[in-house]
Order: sequence, then structure tokens, then C-alpha cells
Amino acid sequence: MMNILSYIFIGIGFAFMFSGAIGLFKMKNFYPRVLTASKIDTVGLLTLFIGFMLRHGFTFFTGKLLLITVLVLILNPLVAHIMVRSAYYSGYEIDADVESEPKEEGE
Repeated sequence: MMNILSYIFIGIGFAFMFSGAIGLFKMKNFYPRVLTASKIDTVGLLTLFIGFMLRHGFTFFTGKLLLITVLVLILNPLVAHIMVRSAYYSGYEIDADVESEPKEEGE
């Protein structure tokens, strides 16, 4: 039963990471891309690690995964916030990286 549950969590993690990677290519601006990337890392890695922990049981490996999970849950949103905040304070505008329509020569 634990093997099936672990495979379900691992599959959910891979599916979330794959759909999030596709979402990164769909986003046009910097800010939504940072939000999507931070969600991929946090939720995708969390579900993968839960699946790995269920698969291996309570071992030293599981303890290391738990420590990495705690660090990711603390540091990943913090780093994403710092990146977006520094971009905002440096004056980075959302419309700056959206490509406008090409101008004709007469304009």
C-alpha cells in the first residue's frame, strides 16, 4: 500500500513540475515567471520528497530529505520575494519586457 501511495505522490510531483515548466514558457513577463518558478520548486519538490519518504520508510535518507524539504520551504519563497523586490525597487516595469508590434519604416 505504501508503494502505491509513494508512486502516486511521485507522479503528482512530476506532473506538477511538467505543467509548471510549460507554464513558464507561456508567461510573458518577469513577475509571473518568478511566481510560477517558485511554485514549481516548492510544491513539486515537496510532493516528490513525500513520495520518496514513503517509498524508503524511516531511514537516515528520509531524515536528510526532511531536512532539505524544510530548508526549501523556508528559503524558496524568501529568495523569490527578494528577487521580485529587488526588481521592483530597481524600477523594472512589467511592460518593459513585453515585445511591442514592429514599427513600420514610415513611422
